[in-house]
Amino acid sequence: MADLALQFGGDLAVGSTGDLLLADGASLMQQRVLRRLLTNSGDYIWQLSYGAGLAQFIGQPGAPAAISGVARMQMQLEREVAVTPAPMVTAVAGADGMVTLSINYTNAGNEQTSLLSFSL
Repeated sequence: MADLALQFGGDLAVGSTGDLLLADGASLMQQRVLRRLLTNSGDYIWQLSYGAGLAQFIGQPGAPAAISGVARMQMQLEREVAVTPAPMVTAVAGADGMVTLSINYTNAGNEQTSLLSFSL
């Protein structure tokens, strides 16, 4: 089922026909995973335990291990992410202190694998 295309922190986009752009499949899953990982716990008023709040780790020493653990736990809570094979989460700190998070996961509905990578 399609939903509005909306990357976390962005604006709604207009498609080539002038209508609001829709997301489905892999792009919709990516939107959902990013929303879960970047939403602060307690900010989503309809489900206060929703969200990993990864931004809280910015500037903290030892953050890659903590970020990896929190992301792995949150991925298991996302209903459309397959339990088997388990999502593979890697967090690497760069020389500049930026942490790059890479997540390889499988869509439970169609068994399509996806790779999501972003920096904090």
